Amino acid sequence: MKKNTLFVFALFIFYFSFCLTTVAQTRSREDYEKLGHVVWEVDTKEKIVAITFDDGPHPVFTPQILYILAKYNAKATFFVAGNKVKRFPSVLERIAKEGHEIANHTYNHIINRNITSSTLHSELEQTDEIIQSIIGYKPTLYRPVGGMHNDLIINTAVKNGKLVILWSWHLDAEDWKNPAASQISRHITKGIRPGNIVLLHDWIGTEYSRTSQTVKGLETTLRFLYQNGYECVTVSELLFRSEIIDQDYFNTFPIE
Repeated sequence: MKKNTLFVFALFIFYFSFCLTTVAQTRSREDYEKLGHVVWEVDTKEKIVAITFDDGPHPVFTPQILYILAKYNAKATFFVAGNKVKRFPSVLERIAKEGHEIANHTYNHIINRNITSSTLHSELEQTDEIIQSIIGYKPTLYRPVGGMHNDLIINTAVKNGKLVILWSWHLDAEDWKNPAASQISRHITKGIRPGNIVLLHDWIGTEYSRTSQTVKGLETTLRFLYQNGYECVTVSELLFRSEIIDQDYFNTFPIE
């Protein structure tokens, strides 16, 4: 009996040690920026910013957002979930037709720092395929759900032809918690700087939701940016105009 107990204990120690050594490494922001595979924001003196929306498209809120963006001649990037695209393809089509950028946010919106490479590959590929079937091309940008990132996630993204886009950490208004519209707008406008990437969400609640503080806060935010000389551009335009990447970027290699 004692020998069996020791054997089980030894197996447990081995398994625990194995798990510790196989968890994907997470490097510092500086390391990832040097490698050029992850972008939080850009350093530029030009008054350009990128507003991004996660988790959609939503059948009610996304069209409302598109109307406000058009009103201020602003362009945005939509990090869409494949399962939402499947349900609301006409909304995705409208996003593209109005000159906004579409990016990959996985298919099932999986929040898991320890996601396997094969699962993430499948999530990215499935989302790419449904997007391509609607607008005719695959996106080149990807945002991990919840901003979770490590070497495995980033390497998998790069192997799938993706650049990982996060956001300026001080410009997460946490609108998914549905705070007051004034709080959302104030959080963004008080901290905005040239080259920032703003995080918002066009999917809040369910498809049947009819009220979004994000939509209300967006109008005030864009009015402020317009009055203060800012131009809202897509993430790709922000990167190209800041000379962060060029057309050959996606020939780079994964992290070693």
